[in-house]
Amino acid sequence: MSLIKSISGIRGTIGGVPGDGLGAVDVVKFTAAYAEYIKRANNGATGRIVVGRDARISGPMVANLVIGTLMSMGFDVVNIGLATTPTTELAVTGEKALGGIILTASHNPVQWNALKLLDANGEFLTDQSGKEVIRMAEEEDFIFADVMKLGHEYHNDTWGERHIEMVKALPLVDIEAIRKANFTVAVDAVNSVGGVVIPRLLRALGVENVIELNCEANGHFAHTPEPIPENLTQISDLMRGSKADVGFVVDPDVDRLALVMENGEMFVEEYTLVAVADYVLSKTPGATVSNLSSSRALRDVSKRHGCGYSAAAVGEVNVVAKMKETGAVIGGEGNGGVIYPELHYGRDALVGVALFLTLLAKSGMKVSELKKTYPQYQIAKNKIELTPDIDVDKILLAVKDKFAGCDITDIDGVKIDFPESWVHLRKSNTEPIIRIYSEAATMEEAQQLAEQIKQVINSLC
Repeated sequence: MSLIKSISGIRGTIGGVPGDGLGAVDVVKFTAAYAEYIKRANNGATGRIVVGRDARISGPMVANLVIGTLMSMGFDVVNIGLATTPTTELAVTGEKALGGIILTASHNPVQWNALKLLDANGEFLTDQSGKEVIRMAEEEDFIFADVMKLGHEYHNDTWGERHIEMVKALPLVDIEAIRKANFTVAVDAVNSVGGVVIPRLLRALGVENVIELNCEANGHFAHTPEPIPENLTQISDLMRGSKADVGFVVDPDVDRLALVMENGEMFVEEYTLVAVADYVLSKTPGATVSNLSSSRALRDVSKRHGCGYSAAAVGEVNVVAKMKETGAVIGGEGNGGVIYPELHYGRDALVGVALFLTLLAKSGMKVSELKKTYPQYQIAKNKIELTPDIDVDKILLAVKDKFAGCDITDIDGVKIDFPESWVHLRKSNTEPIIRIYSEAATMEEAQQLAEQIKQVINSLC
């Protein structure tokens, strides 16, 4: 069993003894602490909180616990049912709510679920706020409402369609160009909520030929849900045997977007943001932001357009903060997360789909031809499982010492920049692992760089 507490919420495997897995007691305590935090942040006032969930098997059970707990804390709950993460974020502001909770463990396997916590702007809590909620949960520093002050539940299942309409209305989304291109598009939604919303979005954008793969929102994931190449063999084979122009793959909560080229090869999730940014910058020049573990390709494309680029610590809340600081017109993360502030400050696969299809339609190219127009890097994503006896801080210091003569950034783990490559290692916020990301001109060079770091870590462990 695993239970991970971070600034974005609580994530764990369903079941187990309290404090070990994500059981009913843990869900109630953390939800109550969040509600208490929201109440204190609003001078004791209660109001609406939005709750949305992905299609995980545990979703209905967790939703019942969360909604009941919020009501017991005196809050009214707007239950939007099956909804993507970005849809829930939009619903918070649209409902004029004081916050929101998204029930999703994102790319984690079926046995996991999580509570992702939002503020009144529909954005993830800051580091300070998240830590305060964790403290309140651990100390049970919350008070349930009296019987006459219990909240109520309201259902609103319109937000998926409203989200689609908002995407369609974006000035840079050209529905007529997409319609004229007459694309055939394949979709793999891993049998979660994306199976409902992405095909609906595509048809709303004028795509008549949609090939649906794993689009039944039943929570029985057809493959490991993280949208990385090794998990996407099914759609890759489908693309090779079909006449589809592009394949879209989303994770269970639809905040990450991976692309498959017409030849069945991966566009590579790192390049989702790069391609979308290329289009956005061609129309609205401005600053860009990605995290330290993202490809240099975004920096290079930004320079090509005469625009500035900044790197943020890993985590959506950190990227958003840097985007606001720099006034970025586009940003996100190399895991396929596109943040387009013209709509909202959240990773949004629906926005990514619409902007990429517009780019593809206007370019007149095949996806594989478009990919060749971008700086070509290869990124290796490795990890080391953590055990309780591993001192992560000691490891990071040792790596810094070994590469002391290099360009080092330590705002989030340790990133070492070399002239033609980089490596970044950090403790994951969502899994008990150390992530080691490395990038170079070839995959062989990137892997060799990762192996160097692994050897340093293994010598310490």
